[in-house]
Amino acid sequence: MARNKQRDRAASAAAVAETVDGGLAELIPDRERPRAWTLLIDGAPQSHVDLDDPAFLSFEYQRRLGHIADLAAAPNRPLQVVHLGGGAFTLARYVAATRPRSTQQVVEIDGRLVELVRREIPLDAGARIRVRSIDARAGLAKVQDGWADLVIADVFSGARTPAHLTSTEFLGEVRRVLRPGGFYAANLADGPPLTHLRGQIATAAAVFPELALTADPTVLRGRRFGNAVLLASDRELPVAELTRRVATDPHPGRVEHGRELADFAGGAAPVTDASAKPSPVPPASVFR
Repeated sequence: MARNKQRDRAASAAAVAETVDGGLAELIPDRERPRAWTLLIDGAPQSHVDLDDPAFLSFEYQRRLGHIADLAAAPNRPLQVVHLGGGAFTLARYVAATRPRSTQQVVEIDGRLVELVRREIPLDAGARIRVRSIDARAGLAKVQDGWADLVIADVFSGARTPAHLTSTEFLGEVRRVLRPGGFYAANLADGPPLTHLRGQIATAAAVFPELALTADPTVLRGRRFGNAVLLASDRELPVAELTRRVATDPHPGRVEHGRELADFAGGAAPVTDASAKPSPVPPASVFR
């Protein structure tokens, strides 16, 4: 009976639509979770947030980023995190819920989107989350050397990662901001023939000595367009535990590292500011 009442309340919640800098933003209520919402920008799903359970991660790639946040330090230890790309602040909420007293900086260029999210699905007032409405690379430049335990890049403009966030120069700034042993995690999107993804692996390898990549096997085989999460650090990565977690997800993924990952990159050249291009346009079928 209680569950039915919750669903009735969710069903009565109205969607919210508003024009933001990046296009038409929509907050769609989740019919199964009474205080959960999905954020879409121009029809493309961006974030899912459950205000009652911020540790719940619905999107496949966000679950994998959540695993990385879990493995960035000993359990319950507060983290210092930089989020490049805010969306609905899903990962910032997750870290705040799973690691209380964490200090986080969110860089989201779309100021009108930030206002919408803060108004309709506000952050916990006690969370130590600072939001800057500026370009991701400009925001990263404002972070002091060695401040972050974790930098998460999840930046899309028109469903594409901007070119200036794909280069060795950009990753050099990421490494500057990370403390020794810190993690960099990036949400990357690509499809066959995976040219962008291979180039991003080569770019990260030019800056960080340790890499791992996790994605759905069909994406890694170049059979469909999708997301892959790249993890990089200057220390040995917890590959075995990441592999175990990804394999037990509702949509199991695969982890590549070491020689297998180098072979997957296939001799791709690192991307520089001079050669950088945005990530590819997703096919229309991806969002149907």
